Amino acid sequence: MGRDAGETSRRGRIDTLPFTDFIAIDWSGQAVERPKGLAVAHAHAGDGAPVLIDRPWSRGDILAFLEDLAASGTRALVGLDLSPAFPFVDAGAYFPGWDESPADGPGLWALVHRLSERDPHLAATSFVRHPEARRHFRQMGDCGDLFPGGRGRFRVCEAGQEAMALSPYSCFNLVGASQVGKSSLTGMRVLHRLRGRIGIWPFDPLPETGPVLVEIYTSLAARLAGMRKGISKIRDAETLDAMLAAFGSAPHAPLSRYDDHATDAILSAAWLRVAAGQARLWTPAGLTPALAATEGWTFGVA
Repeated sequence: MGRDAGETSRRGRIDTLPFTDFIAIDWSGQAVERPKGLAVAHAHAGDGAPVLIDRPWSRGDILAFLEDLAASGTRALVGLDLSPAFPFVDAGAYFPGWDESPADGPGLWALVHRLSERDPHLAATSFVRHPEARRHFRQMGDCGDLFPGGRGRFRVCEAGQEAMALSPYSCFNLVGASQVGKSSLTGMRVLHRLRGRIGIWPFDPLPETGPVLVEIYTSLAARLAGMRKGISKIRDAETLDAMLAAFGSAPHAPLSRYDDHATDAILSAAWLRVAAGQARLWTPAGLTPALAATEGWTFGVA
């Protein structure tokens, strides 16, 4: 399949089969049953404000929620705030030197799930403790001998994130408040469970019906709404409404709390509603078939 045909396959019929629902999920890799960082917001087509589905979520709850969307055939665009894969292109493998290193994203999800299957709450603690896997990660008090030092390894699309004034972290870095590796690993277990039920862009061709799941970076929505660099979190109603207005959304219903997770999810759902119809976001110039199979891509990075 040539590149043009591959791009058409991944794009599917977005122009002619628009989404009816837009869901943004702020994720968490915390190894507990109900992480405080989980938040889900839902918007319908139109200009109504996204609604926070306010409940004490577990990762299992969100998995069941997404399975229900698939079963109902809801044409939803679902944004998940995590990296669906590790860097691959820079070293020709996710885990160079490990004979179990997978060849593509779905293989990676299956490996993470298999090695962590006994971990409760869809955590992935066992994976990063595996004697071969741990060599590639920087963990608290344990920097693997194959972690390259500095900021670590990055995916190709993360260079695009930096070009948009964002600050990506290597998924192999599991240290610090801004690290995303733990979230990504737990998310990979969910992606494995959803495989074949929901189209996962760009690893799968876009389905003509039902939900589609994409990787999002919640700070990107804030940046595109006009939030200046250095400030990416919304913690009050007035700022949230100003940011929502930038995406043509009506003001939100008052929240019981204005924490980063709730406001990130609400604003990202409003942005997804606008971004879904932008054809160039489904066919970014840097997204090759090889990247679509291995590293994936952050939706919204042109």
